Amino acid sequence: MVKFAKLSYDGKSVEFPLVEGTEDELAIDIKSLRAATNLITLDPGFKNTGSCQSAITFLDGEKGVLRYRGYDIEDLAKNADFLEVAFLLIFGELPTSEQLDKFLVDIKEESYIDEDLKKILESFPSAAHPMGVLSSLTSALTAFNPKTFDVESEDEMYRAIVRIMGKLPVLVAWVFRKKSGLPLKYGDYALGYVENIARMMFRKPNKEYVANPIIDQALNKLLILHAEHEQNCSTSTVRIVGSSHAGLFASVAAGISALWGPLHGGANQAVVEMLEDIRKDGGDIDKYMIKAKDKSDPFRLMGFGHRVYKNFDPRARIIKKAANEVLENLGIVDPVLEIAKKLEQAALNDPYFADRKLYPNVDFYSGIIYRAMGISTETFTVMFALGRLPGWIAQWREMRLNKEPIGRPRQIYVGQNQRPFVPLNKR
Repeated sequence: MVKFAKLSYDGKSVEFPLVEGTEDELAIDIKSLRAATNLITLDPGFKNTGSCQSAITFLDGEKGVLRYRGYDIEDLAKNADFLEVAFLLIFGELPTSEQLDKFLVDIKEESYIDEDLKKILESFPSAAHPMGVLSSLTSALTAFNPKTFDVESEDEMYRAIVRIMGKLPVLVAWVFRKKSGLPLKYGDYALGYVENIARMMFRKPNKEYVANPIIDQALNKLLILHAEHEQNCSTSTVRIVGSSHAGLFASVAAGISALWGPLHGGANQAVVEMLEDIRKDGGDIDKYMIKAKDKSDPFRLMGFGHRVYKNFDPRARIIKKAANEVLENLGIVDPVLEIAKKLEQAALNDPYFADRKLYPNVDFYSGIIYRAMGISTETFTVMFALGRLPGWIAQWREMRLNKEPIGRPRQIYVGQNQRPFVPLNKR
């Protein structure tokens, strides 16, 4: 039985149907609002607006719940490989061993870059931010793959997916290596997806590469935890760009640009930059705890709390353990990481932060791990983009298969009323 919400305005009432999700979420379907009332809604930041119905991710910020296609993030991070999770997000079900093997082989067949694209990368100045470079290179992939594909064709859709899943890790590794002054190399066809990413990034030119299982496992977990997160800024960008029927490469490039900001994917970079500032100022944790609690002080404790989670970020619990394992395994002695540990403990034991549920989030721990791995601060968000790729693909694919209309928000105009033009000589 369909339920309705009633809106009373200007002496008349209009009913709008309620839409119920599979997790009992309720929404008012206002598609006919303007036609029925000549009104629109105003919701800056879209905090109360559902832009779509999606079967990909369920997030309950009050309870600290995150599920991909019905699977708890804890179960996936503990038991699954990143490529399994990518397949799950994109196609809706966990793969069989045959499906996973085929997916990996098909991706490997696309794990190369046109040599002219390498020339574009080499033309960027060394000071260029890695996210700007990655966004530009991802967009440039369109020029080297100009043929459009039929979204009604399952085969053509699949080929586009494996193509970008194969090529983006190469671009990520190359962006990292160029920033680090290392030669641009391809991976090893015999390795798994995540293992190959680690090899492409960390192999040195003067010695044989030896995989570190702790690093591979931590990287696998990080990519899984970053793979999807509902209708966030970059995902919404991918969907709205794709709604114009822009291709997958162009839509993902737009998502990368959206992810760049410090309020989104750049948060883990902001965490380490904050820790560096604390170190340079003498490393006094107590001083910065006081500053964080002072509402008149512009200082903000980066990496604590979350826009969506009003409880502990479920991803943070998982990655905290991985962070400890990486630091212990690598024997890292880094004053910045020591400050991070002290700041974490101080915040967790401070009633001010506990009462406000300002717990360390995934960005706090991911920045620590990436720094320990030897990844430059500016490249943190590039790694985030690599993890988020299957989520973007899944959302783009769902949007196109559902034949969603082009995104076109409205506005409330607050500018000048109509006025006559004044000639230049009379202004």
